[in-house]
Amino acid sequence: MSLSRRGLLAAGGAVGALAATAASAGPAAARPAHGKGHDGGHGRVRTGFDRLAADGYALLKGQRVGVVTNPTGITSDVRHIVDVMHPDDRVDLTAVFGPEHGFRGTAQAGGSEGRYDDPATGLPVYDTYLKSGQALADVFTASGVDTIVFDIQDAGARFYTYIWTLYDCLEAAALAGKKFVVLDRPNPVTGRAALGPVLDPAFGTFVGRREISQAHGMTVTELALLFNGEFLADRPAELEIVKMSGWSRSDFFDGTGLPWVPPSPNMPTPETALVYSGTCLFEGTNLSEGRGTTRPFELLGAEGVDHTWAAAANALDLPGVAFREAYFAPTFSKFQGKTVGGVQVHVQDREVFDPVRTGIALLVTAKQSWSGFAWRPDNWIDKLTGNTRVRTMIDAGADTDEVVGAWADDLAAFRAVRKRYLQYR
Repeated sequence: MSLSRRGLLAAGGAVGALAATAASAGPAAARPAHGKGHDGGHGRVRTGFDRLAADGYALLKGQRVGVVTNPTGITSDVRHIVDVMHPDDRVDLTAVFGPEHGFRGTAQAGGSEGRYDDPATGLPVYDTYLKSGQALADVFTASGVDTIVFDIQDAGARFYTYIWTLYDCLEAAALAGKKFVVLDRPNPVTGRAALGPVLDPAFGTFVGRREISQAHGMTVTELALLFNGEFLADRPAELEIVKMSGWSRSDFFDGTGLPWVPPSPNMPTPETALVYSGTCLFEGTNLSEGRGTTRPFELLGAEGVDHTWAAAANALDLPGVAFREAYFAPTFSKFQGKTVGGVQVHVQDREVFDPVRTGIALLVTAKQSWSGFAWRPDNWIDKLTGNTRVRTMIDAGADTDEVVGAWADDLAAFRAVRKRYLQYR
């Protein structure tokens, strides 16, 4: 594993950021939350934006501000933060930056909205999708902003691209000499554990730029601190964070009291996020991962698959999950308009459910039970898992425990680094 061990020294900027945020956004912004004051999940969590706004945007005073956001950047009463900030004289919002799927969310996977003026506010909207380094820094410079604010709901998986938009924007902000502020939102599947293989940097892409685990178990402010301290240490961004209040690491999204907005078209519910870090691996195969259905990443299948796959998966007796023989006809993506057979993933006890182990088990049993199983010809599975081991071990006949055991050392090393950047208990 090649994580920089200069992290604690290089994270000096991050520590300074915490102190600065404490001064600007209230004492709790810079210290771990202790889970006190919970009210049973009825509006108890306040997001980073909620706390920023409650403080009168003091952290942004006197600065021209640009916001990196998408439809998930909402208040607890489901107003978009751009629509809230734009008419407020206490903040000078001058630009918006849209990620994959776009600022207003009109684009499907692998698409964006391009450069345009937002009809609702008149603000210029700049496209960040697939831009990085100096090219993205040039966008920030051209926008004329002094400070860039990031506020997007993550799904908790390494290959969910918004965290790499965060990484790219941090790097570009440093190149452009801009301050960068990250507003926190919950990890919808808890922040209890890091799971799965750690990316080999040789396989770095926009679905995994750097060496973190497949399910990272962190919030976006924690990831920003880790990125800045470990991977951008030679030229860190001027980073400040605004934490949530009322959130603890064991919280699933439905316990936060916050409204859910699909962060992308195929992430309709928090239950989708619960399985996504494991079943998204089927993007790297010739089976449908459920896109084009009402249960993406919960429904998996292909033409010719029958009941034997569900039976084989259930025989493993995986904790917290069961598999139902299922048939479905995707309306788009793989097998569009065709009826396919497969499984539906039913999480029965999310406290013990391991999505990554489950995803591996489903790959192993799919290959064993269906003669038509194949990897995507471009070996996309290697980009998703961050290495060749998962693919080559399954091809060689390894079982689930053998595949999962192969990443144990790398995962332990990442967990040690991750621990230094955690902000909540």
